[in-house]
Amino acid sequence: MPDAAPEATAGPDLLGDAELLRRLYRQMVLIRRFEERVHALRQSGALQGSAHLYVGQESVAVGVCARLRWNDYVASTHRGHGHAIAKGVDVARMMAELFGRETGTNHGKGGSMHIADAAVGMLGATGVVGAGVPMALGAALSARTRGTDQVAVAFFGDGAMGQGLVYECLNMSRIWKLPLVFVCENNGYAESTPVEYALGTKHLAGRAEAFGVPAATVDGQDVFAVYGEMGRAVARARGGGGPSFLECQTYRYYGHFIGDDPRRYRTAEEEAYYRARDCIERFERAVVGRGALAEAELRAIDEEVGRTIEAAVRFAEESRPPAPSALTTDVYAR
Repeated sequence: MPDAAPEATAGPDLLGDAELLRRLYRQMVLIRRFEERVHALRQSGALQGSAHLYVGQESVAVGVCARLRWNDYVASTHRGHGHAIAKGVDVARMMAELFGRETGTNHGKGGSMHIADAAVGMLGATGVVGAGVPMALGAALSARTRGTDQVAVAFFGDGAMGQGLVYECLNMSRIWKLPLVFVCENNGYAESTPVEYALGTKHLAGRAEAFGVPAATVDGQDVFAVYGEMGRAVARARGGGGPSFLECQTYRYYGHFIGDDPRRYRTAEEEAYYRARDCIERFERAVVGRGALAEAELRAIDEEVGRTIEAAVRFAEESRPPAPSALTTDVYAR
């Protein structure tokens, strides 16, 4: 049996901000319910194609994006639904995109791994490992060139730590002191390859320190820990102090993609260990146990989120596919 999970590290300042607590909780639950609904729709055959589900990692996206403004930038990964929702992309339009409808974020042409919404700074997800990092670097350079105090965030996984462009971007961001935050979501596996097999060290933050980039390793299953460290990184970036690197140690509950089950490369004991550290359950224990929010408030949020997800599915189902005449629009060559 897994040992008891440590309590989430919420200080008195955070526990005293009920509005923030409700927002953090709603965003984490919204991501989880969206992903669980996508999984169920795919299993039933109502939704075609695959997806890389974010279930288990919600506290990383939410803790990071809660520190950002609407016009800050986020570049995502193949596992991007959580990042998009945390940054403010409308879940109904996201669901419509997964259904291939014209009302989707990409007019039904992008699908799961290409959701983007420039209106809220979501630069897009990508199926190419590490490819979002130079996109975020460019956005950070743009912000500095234009003289704004915007911040860019690059999400990537532990598997991307084997990509040379990540290190090029670390070096460039440090030389130019760009307002860029590198967020490595270390969920322990690059597809089915365990991190200890593919990388020579478990201390991934140390690789950023080698380039002079301030780095920290945090418990990615504790939204308060992520929120706290991200606050320091964003303050550094907005203040002209340059980039930061956050290694968020987390865990995905499902396989690498829908269809990667029963996950024979992981043991039941390992999965039980991490599920006992569920980020949403730890949040609940912290805020209810210390009187910051009533359990009834959380259940009301659960019900509201449930209605939001069902409305998103109805919106997607009732929307039309893009017309054949739209085939050559939104492309570089006509």
